[in-house]
Amino acid sequence: MSYEIIEKLKKTLGEYDNKAEWQEIGTVTEVGDGVLRISGLEEVKSQELIMVETEKGEVPALALNLEEGAIGALLLGEDAGIQSGFRAKRTGQILSLEVGEEMLGRIVDPLGRPMDGRGEIFKNKKPVRYFMERKAPGVLDREGVKVPLHTGIKAIDSMIPIGRGQRELIIGDRQTGKTAIALDAVINQKRDKGRKLPVCIYVAIGQKESKVAQLIKTLEENGALKYSIVVVAGAASPASFWYLAPYAGCAIGEYFMDRGDDALVIYDDLSKHAWGYRQISLLLKRPPGREAYPGDVFYLHSRLLERAAKLSKEKGGGSLTALPIIETQLGDISAYIPTNVISITDGQIYLESDLFNQGLRPAINAGLSVSRVGSSAQTKAMKKVAGKLRLELAQFRELQAFVQFASEVDEATKKRIKRGEILTEILKQEDLKPVPFEEQVALAYAATNGYCDDLKRQEMGEATKGLAAYLRDIHAKTLEKIAESGDLAQETEELLKEALKAWHR
Repeated sequence: MSYEIIEKLKKTLGEYDNKAEWQEIGTVTEVGDGVLRISGLEEVKSQELIMVETEKGEVPALALNLEEGAIGALLLGEDAGIQSGFRAKRTGQILSLEVGEEMLGRIVDPLGRPMDGRGEIFKNKKPVRYFMERKAPGVLDREGVKVPLHTGIKAIDSMIPIGRGQRELIIGDRQTGKTAIALDAVINQKRDKGRKLPVCIYVAIGQKESKVAQLIKTLEENGALKYSIVVVAGAASPASFWYLAPYAGCAIGEYFMDRGDDALVIYDDLSKHAWGYRQISLLLKRPPGREAYPGDVFYLHSRLLERAAKLSKEKGGGSLTALPIIETQLGDISAYIPTNVISITDGQIYLESDLFNQGLRPAINAGLSVSRVGSSAQTKAMKKVAGKLRLELAQFRELQAFVQFASEVDEATKKRIKRGEILTEILKQEDLKPVPFEEQVALAYAATNGYCDDLKRQEMGEATKGLAAYLRDIHAKTLEKIAESGDLAQETEELLKEALKAWHR
């Protein structure tokens, strides 16, 4: 034996580690519809990842049901090729997700894997791992919601304000413009001056691939994809991905919140999330309750939405704002899932099919919509004009219902009805055309102070566009003062009055 071979053998034997490792191995006893039943893993934890051996390699599964003789696991992939008798082993890892700033502008699946064909996300930098299920911040770790998150939608920013750290539900039947409101809110963030740009996370649950592709294209065309992350669990994805997608989006948002940044996460929509969870629960043989949903379906959404918060300065001062979307059937907001989510959130924006069909866009029912944060999430300028706007619209709705049965109406009532019609017209808005906050203040001020009273209802659309263009071109400095200060000071108000008088002539 040559000297070189002896030296190589010595080196190999020196590197040999005779340390034994214990591994807990189980056996798949049942498989079907993306759900496994595994025996032999007695020490497994809830939400732990299990690797199931198949002919093509290992496939991950998630431990959900911890029973006495076996566990129920959710397969995170295709169940083709898995058979009864295959081995399964513990990993000791609780389900988590790789997160980081490199995710901006990317499209990922609920496990954080890229879907946009642009290669690895974390090439040069080691990512941080965040648990998908995480305890919500406590009362002492939070502070009040005071900083506005402007959506660019006149009806919302004036009457149903959203603050950074709030949970505001968007609810309505299909095809009433729910996704359009969420998209406007994302696109408007780059136009909202004087504030740090929030990171936007859009979670598409059970959406058609064509709709998701159109949504991504819209974000790209409007320059919003560079500060957005899209998490996709499409219509063709397994129920396990529908279930995990919102938690993945929330974990990404929490990473930015913990850094002291602001994040906005949109769950589109939680109705499909609940459907996916119902399917999984029934396959795991959990007892069905109302509408066949399992008993913990309220907890499913509450533990997700409670993670949205405005953190205190001691915790970094970051925020996570949640805009969950719920689809109703024939406007029934008293159904099981809608009532659950309404009770968890800090208000709701209710979109009505009848208003949509009448041509009112966005089709917001101002009577049933509410923000429980209220004017504390509005700037001083918006507070000044919005109070009068809300009051006059409420009076108009009452009079509208009453006047239907009256044959003659006095002049004062006629004036109020006309003012209400003008305000309704001014709040109309096209999709993907968010209005800057300072323009909204100027338009609401003009409408509530009689500068539009002599216009006909059908002229209001063009008049509103004309007024906005006039203020932008001729009185840009007045608008800048409102935008920079966030207030409608006496001096600025006088300048605005002069501008409106000149336009009114």
